Parts: sequence; C-alpha cells; structure tokens
Amino acid sequence: MADRVGVLFICLGNICRSPLGEGLMRDKVRAAGLADRIFVDSCGTSSYHAGEPPNPNSVRVAAQHGIDISDQRSRQLVRSDLSRFAWLIAMDASNQSNTERLGDCTVHRLRDFDPSGPGDVPDPWGGSGDGYREVYEIVDRSCEMLLERIEQDLAGV
Repeated sequence: MADRVGVLFICLGNICRSPLGEGLMRDKVRAAGLADRIFVDSCGTSSYHAGEPPNPNSVRVAAQHGIDISDQRSRQLVRSDLSRFAWLIAMDASNQSNTERLGDCTVHRLRDFDPSGPGDVPDPWGGSGDGYREVYEIVDRSCEMLLERIEQDLAGV
C-alpha cells in the first residue's frame, strides 16, 4: 500500500457516518478505476463500538443504493493512522479536533468538499431513517468532490 494514497473517514463510534463514507468512497474509487491507487478505511475517535458492525440504518441506506457495508467492523483511531493515510476526513468539528490532538496532521472535514456548503455531517445515531438518508446524500455528494480533489493530486494538478 506504500504507493497507494489512503483515505480515512473518521466519526465518533464508526458505526453510522464513517462506514457510509468508507463504503461510498470505495464504490466511487472502484468505478473510477482507481482501486490500485487509492485505499479507503474508516474509524472512530472512541472505542464505544469497537468490533461492532455498522448501524442497521446505515447498512440499509447503503444497500438501497447498491453498496454493501455490512462486513465493516468498527475500530478506534490510532496514532499510526496519521501517517498511514494521506487524507484524514472527519465528519464533524469535534472528531476533527480529537484527531488533531493525536499528533501533527492535517484533518479535513468531509463537508469541506460539499458543493452545498461546509459544516458538520449530522450524527444520525438514535434517530429515524430520514436522518440516515440525509447523511447518505451529504456523504455521497461530498465524496464525489473529494475524489475529484484526490484525482487532481494524483495527476499532479
């Protein structure tokens, strides 16, 4: 993986938002024919759900769009992730700050790439399916723009 660019999606528990980021980005990377150049993962800043699968609502909304995230398992962010991944993508300001506290790194918020504007990706945990659909839409359009930016970097633009 040394010659591949890593993208890491980060939220609090790694069961709702970041698994959607991982699944959507993997799908987009595959569709763009870049799986040999970009690898994708996700994690949480907490260990609350370590080893657990994604929230059933995240799995459901991803599956409704042809993306299977059911085999993902939550893991906690570790210091070595800061050097392993070129792109550290937090879902909100709190997780951005928690990631930056681990060491010298650049952390972007996913919505920095959202054509609808910056901000936090709302945490749908504990809410209805509507919240998960909203998160899916935000993550989808933001990942499109993020992938464009990564492709520009790979091309040296």
